[in-house]
Amino acid sequence: MKTAAGFLYSVLDLSPILKGETAADSFRHSLKLAQQVEQWGYHRFWLAEHHNIPGVASAATSVVIGHIAGGTSSIRVGSGGIMLPNHAPLVIAEQFGTLESLYPGRIDLGLGRAPGGDQLTARALRRGLGSSGDTFPDDVRELQSYLGPTEPGQKVRAVPGQGLNVPLYLLGSSTFSAHLAAEMGLPFAFASHFAPEMLYQALDIYRSHFRPSAALAQPHVMVGVNVFAADTDEEATRLFSSLQQVFLNIIRGWPRELQPPVDDIDRLWNPVEESQVSRMTRCSAVGGPDSLRAQIQSLLDDTEADELIVTAHIYDQQARLRSFEIAAEVFKSLQGTTPSFTPNDSFNQ
Repeated sequence: MKTAAGFLYSVLDLSPILKGETAADSFRHSLKLAQQVEQWGYHRFWLAEHHNIPGVASAATSVVIGHIAGGTSSIRVGSGGIMLPNHAPLVIAEQFGTLESLYPGRIDLGLGRAPGGDQLTARALRRGLGSSGDTFPDDVRELQSYLGPTEPGQKVRAVPGQGLNVPLYLLGSSTFSAHLAAEMGLPFAFASHFAPEMLYQALDIYRSHFRPSAALAQPHVMVGVNVFAADTDEEATRLFSSLQQVFLNIIRGWPRELQPPVDDIDRLWNPVEESQVSRMTRCSAVGGPDSLRAQIQSLLDDTEADELIVTAHIYDQQARLRSFEIAAEVFKSLQGTTPSFTPNDSFNQ
């Protein structure tokens, strides 16, 4: 929860596959990043479920979470998120019950309702089981029942999982999950790092309709932000061009591996494409330390976020590490000391 001291800061990683590299390289890069940000004071390290995307290696999200948790010692590790309609809730309860048993007190389960890919891929994943975004609220409640205490007469249990109370977080890019998170009394993370349009409306809905629960006494807002930091504004802007190319290729229907930065991004797009990419990346902080500090402060003032969850598609891995290091220094300078966020004791975080 947010305190007078400030806010939490965390990482969202997609294990991006770089042009000329493999998924194995991506997993090594992700582990190195997790080990470094753990030292720099980041609160949690989340991985996202995406499918059939050439530039994303974290499709088997639970497996990669285990890899990261096994290579770190204190940072929380989890999903940002598991796309629950792709899975039977019991399977996810068993997977995260296993992770919680292996790494007790360190595992988060963030949940989304999108497919994490195109509709053809979603059909290949789901095989007609009937789950969809429409069944998401019921799926979340079913998942909760597998992770909570065993109820009298309960015939299906998650083993491991039952009674472990792995903390749940709802993710969204619209108002749907804001309403649901408020109703269920769960933390809410908004995907403003790629879909910022409904950010403020969703946060207002979540806060104004929040109902305290056994999981959470008061609202906890997490805001996604792209952060590209470097020693100079010019270098940060250059690094940012890799993410701009990601969205440009999505717009063109040609997703690719993460591309190296370019010195002149205007050579690659037309004005309509530039406008679309700028809209999708509006929640981004790009620059040297001073510029970054001003942009992050503005975002905190506008959203009153309890937690920033930072992502960065940076091609050069040393530059990527340096960006997260600079960002950590900026976050610490803005908050003074790091607050803690612990859901109610019954939630067993």
